[in-house]
Amino acid sequence: MSPRKRRFSLAQVPEEVGKGLDERFQAATVLRRALNKVFPNHWSFLLGEIALYSFIVLLLTGTFMALFFDPSMTEVAYQGSYVPLRGVEMSQALNSSLHLSFDVRGGLIIRQMHHWAALLFMASIVVHMFRIFFSGAFRKPRETNWAIGVLLFFLGFFEGFAGYGLPDDALSGTGLRIATGIILSIPVIGSWTYLSLFGGEFPGTEIIPRLYIVHVLLVPAILLALITVHLALMVKQKHTQWPGPGRTEHNVVGVRMVPAFALKTGGFFLLIFGVIALFGGLIQINPIWLFGPYKGEVVSAASQPDWYVMFLDGSTRLMPDWDLHLGPYTIPGMFWPTVVLPGILTMLAIFYPQIDARLYKDKAAHHLLQRPRDAPARAGLGMMAISFWVLLTISGGNDVVADKFNISLNAMTWGGRVAVLIIPPLAYYVTYRICLGLQQHDREVLAHGVETGIIKRLPDGKFIEVHQPLADHPLEYTGSPVPKKMNKIGAIGPAIRGFFYPIEKQAPPPPATQPISPADAPRSLEEANPPQR
Repeated sequence: MSPRKRRFSLAQVPEEVGKGLDERFQAATVLRRALNKVFPNHWSFLLGEIALYSFIVLLLTGTFMALFFDPSMTEVAYQGSYVPLRGVEMSQALNSSLHLSFDVRGGLIIRQMHHWAALLFMASIVVHMFRIFFSGAFRKPRETNWAIGVLLFFLGFFEGFAGYGLPDDALSGTGLRIATGIILSIPVIGSWTYLSLFGGEFPGTEIIPRLYIVHVLLVPAILLALITVHLALMVKQKHTQWPGPGRTEHNVVGVRMVPAFALKTGGFFLLIFGVIALFGGLIQINPIWLFGPYKGEVVSAASQPDWYVMFLDGSTRLMPDWDLHLGPYTIPGMFWPTVVLPGILTMLAIFYPQIDARLYKDKAAHHLLQRPRDAPARAGLGMMAISFWVLLTISGGNDVVADKFNISLNAMTWGGRVAVLIIPPLAYYVTYRICLGLQQHDREVLAHGVETGIIKRLPDGKFIEVHQPLADHPLEYTGSPVPKKMNKIGAIGPAIRGFFYPIEKQAPPPPATQPISPADAPRSLEEANPPQR
């Protein structure tokens, strides 16, 4: 008797395929751990996702552009669709960029999406690192991930500069010309480096093809590798979280990878992609057809780089013309603001976790974040660095500010020099005092209770405000937010959600109109904010 043929069941296909893959690659354990990964819920954690998704958009749009761009400096006469430039001699690099913008369907929007995505990528990295710095997320054991983040910023910096120079228009040529001055200011090796990079005197015929390889291959590969290591370390070391009910140094409270986080982050990627596409389609950026081809004798006013490079432009403008003569060698004044300053800033940023550990004498591992007010010295240093960077960025466009507001450019330069010496220390002091004041306010609420807004007159005629105690004894500060309004402790119903109209039913009014007595009040912060199970 022949054996009965097994009936095919489509419903069993996924099970059979998964079983076969697990038998060959033993991936079930790793996959199960990844699918059960818990991510905390907080808006500040989306900043890193913005950087990641912007990088994905950069890869997609850059691949499309690479199909049409020709990184050649061969001189040709433009014969494309943009009439004002017809017959003008230019490099093949600029010619192909104009062809991509005007003659390739969707080319201009893709090119502008690429530029906007690059700006968003750098902006999200900067704001993400601000969040990490002020919350202390770089502390042990995450020092390596912090260093990777710093390297990602500076790699993005050089990647943006390389892409900035590829079209070979007047603006990018001016940027390359400034880069030659920076390279030549380096003592001993500057001239050799300059001639090696450009293949001779500027501009030569080699720099655009070499920048192209750096921009589309070398730096993106390093960025992709560092982002992969960054994410792997985050998964291995688990995600940080803000202090709160039920959250400890040994757990993570949030949602699992599948399905909640996967659906949320997928929608967030589509939102980021849509915003970048909207910007690329509606907001013009880098109109190379208006700048025209690069000519050494033609440099327009307001030739500023992208925003993340402007602090170097500002430092160069503020630096006095102080040349240092050492025997037969001369170190130009440009060397200090364009080479030494970025080197110092990079090293300070990379090794700041070790500096912070010595400052606070803290060698323990941390998985709970700190509120900035709880580390006033760190918050002050952060605001000091931000004010220094903002001043240099503004000074990078001091010629535009002077022109638009009818101010002397010399006054703008000297004002910037004085400001970078005075404002950063002032920002440190003000931030430090604000943090101490916020700490004191938190401890006053824990000791005396929440202000009720009710004024009571005592028998002796004195007026006092009634406070609602949080417990029948003073509470210790645990690092989590302290309730400072009555609705935070359940005395008043929560606000109704909705923008133009309510999207939920209004909570019933509180049963009593008299102030809550201490006996009826929550006995602890845990009762006021019970942990979610």
